[in-house]
Amino acid sequence: MTDKKDPEKKKVNKGTSKEVFGYPISIFFIVVNEFCERFSYYGMRAVLVLYFTYFLRWDDDLATSIYHTFVALCYLTPILGAIVADSWLGKFKTIIYLSIVYAIGQVAMAVSAIHDITDTDGDGIPNNMSFHVALSMVGLFLIALGTGGIKPCVAAFGGDQFSDHQDKQRRTFFSVFYLCINGGSLLSTIITPILRAQECGIKSKESCYSLAFGVPAALMVVALLVFIVGSGMYYKDEPQGNIMLDVCKCIGFAIKNRFRHRSTRYPKRQHWMDWAEEKYDKLLIAQIKMVLKVLFLYIPLPMFWTLFDQKGALVIQPDQMQTVNPILILTLVPIMDIFIYPLIQKCGLNFTPLKRMTVGMFLAAIAFVCAALVQIEIDKTLPIFPSTSQSQLKLLNMGNNSVTVRLPGNDPQDLDYFTFESEQISVSIGSPEVTNTLSLPMGERQTLLIPSDLSDEWLQCLKSITPIQDIQPNSVSMALQIPQYFFITAGEVMFSVTGLEFSYSQAPSNMKAVLQAGWLLTVAIGNFIVLIVAELAKLSKQWTEFVLFASLLVAVCFIFSIMAHFYTYMDPAEIEAQFKKKGDDDEDDKSKRQRPEVEMVKRCSVNSHKEDDKQTRI
Repeated sequence: MTDKKDPEKKKVNKGTSKEVFGYPISIFFIVVNEFCERFSYYGMRAVLVLYFTYFLRWDDDLATSIYHTFVALCYLTPILGAIVADSWLGKFKTIIYLSIVYAIGQVAMAVSAIHDITDTDGDGIPNNMSFHVALSMVGLFLIALGTGGIKPCVAAFGGDQFSDHQDKQRRTFFSVFYLCINGGSLLSTIITPILRAQECGIKSKESCYSLAFGVPAALMVVALLVFIVGSGMYYKDEPQGNIMLDVCKCIGFAIKNRFRHRSTRYPKRQHWMDWAEEKYDKLLIAQIKMVLKVLFLYIPLPMFWTLFDQKGALVIQPDQMQTVNPILILTLVPIMDIFIYPLIQKCGLNFTPLKRMTVGMFLAAIAFVCAALVQIEIDKTLPIFPSTSQSQLKLLNMGNNSVTVRLPGNDPQDLDYFTFESEQISVSIGSPEVTNTLSLPMGERQTLLIPSDLSDEWLQCLKSITPIQDIQPNSVSMALQIPQYFFITAGEVMFSVTGLEFSYSQAPSNMKAVLQAGWLLTVAIGNFIVLIVAELAKLSKQWTEFVLFASLLVAVCFIFSIMAHFYTYMDPAEIEAQFKKKGDDDEDDKSKRQRPEVEMVKRCSVNSHKEDDKQTRI
């Protein structure tokens, strides 16, 4: 499929799709595809940990570890998908092939959850668990490869459908694209747990994980079919060879050449990549400069995702509170695009994409401050637990008569948990008093069983008994969480939606998917930062951890604002056109210089022949 050019405006009109209200109809197929794919992914993920725990019978630690490994893999594979798309298959074919892999993985997960396959005795428990584990692991690997591989391609492919003069429509597309992501997430998070709660089976009825995985698998097939139906309307940009290999070689040569000419006697160059000009095309060097410039700007961004991906931890009860985020996104995205941004522009303020992202980061920090305030209110209703240098003891009278207890430094009338600073304490009970010395482990709670006959053995219980109710129900209102969800969602809309469009608009034509993958990589790095900071900090209070992350994001926000101030926005298409024009002019000049030389050679050759003829006649 070739581009059609407007001879008057000299703008490239992409694809053969008709336009409705200024938007290519082909965009409809892309956004529907994204909605179905996100429903498939988040629907499967919503019940994944429960599947590990109650179907595969894994313990909580193993289930959590495999879950986070899977999620991390989903955000690392976009690099692979982007390389394949920009260098080999192109975005369209990459989406098609990896969607097939994706759908196969979802089907494998659904089949792995059918307990009747290996339930030979009909008790509802699979007899060959190895089969189900192996099939589910294969399914998860294929899903991670598929969803990660197409993730950078779909957004970039959608951006490719717009012509050069449709910048406004392209920005709106990325907003609608993000709405589809959250719409699919919202519905799947509500529907899939309901499907799991159904009972199904031939020999015995059990929780229907196969249905909970089967519906997302069906939605993935629908997503693939919808995308294929729009094939004839798409603009399909052809890949330009192994661009990533060329980029790596060019960067390597520039570094090597700069190191060779590090002496002061060599003149400095404007950019360190200019040291590759001796070997590589100037257009490629200019494209690499554009990518490196944006990637450098990405360095502080993982800190936003460090906070954002913890929003699930802010939920007190019940789990449905998590739906507030996608609901707010569906509300705030159109409000921002239709009212807020135009109003700011009418006020004469230049609210650039990087400024929006900076404000989004700051709003996320405010959300965590709100979370800290809520946590402080929650802590007021919680009992005081022992620190690592303390121990606690609770008394439980096993007899029918009341007893008097005397403990060091505590009120004998208060029979709740008593806190001690030492490991050895003396306890006196009854009248006349019977005194025993007890050894208490630090940082733990114990219960002392007081026998009816004080001469009997006094038993200390650590984990051998389970109290019916040791902590009173929490009385803090769930409504206090709404402000933090509002701020984190508003921050997400300003940061993430803008970042998607910014990543596309600032990328050269042959590296659109690669830069989208770089954007997604910041999400994966943010998740790793959560683990590192939480492990190093080891804060005893949850609210202090929230304040720590908020403080870190404010500091990063300040750094990013400085970097954004010095960033110069680019028009990659214009820059590439200038270099291509220079290349064409150089070729023309070269041909012009060569043509007179050829003509002169021809004239000399003719003259020499004439002289030879003359000499012969003479």
